[in-house]
Amino acid sequence: MEILFWHWWVLGFGLFVAEMLLPTGFVLIWVGAAALVVGGLAWLIPGLGWGAQLILFGGGSLLAFFVWKKFRPAIPVSDQPSLNRRGESYVGRVFTLSESMVNGIGKLHVDDSQWRISGPDAPAGTKVRVIQAEGTTLKVEHVN
Repeated sequence: MEILFWHWWVLGFGLFVAEMLLPTGFVLIWVGAAALVVGGLAWLIPGLGWGAQLILFGGGSLLAFFVWKKFRPAIPVSDQPSLNRRGESYVGRVFTLSESMVNGIGKLHVDDSQWRISGPDAPAGTKVRVIQAEGTTLKVEHVN
């Protein structure tokens, strides 16, 4: 079977559609572009063999991907890294226990919410510092 130019074009447009439907991070766009370029070369050079077409496709895909990777826009770093991770925003803050901690577990009222806390046992009124947030549990330590 011979690989014709329109086979490459169908593959290229198919990869473009797949890129729209799948979360591939823009990888398939560049592979699809390489397929379209190989299709164009196969149309301009009718005697181009299938082996040469496959080599051009593989090399073009790699080249297009690495060029894109080098020049892609940088992902911006947030100035609020704990946004939408409320527990992490409490790390380092000091609170006063309104209820005793028993067997290493207790409750802490922070602003308008209540959090499960873990740490050393402590009576009500003890000052504690949040040292880590694990999901919905805040790990605390005593403040001297």
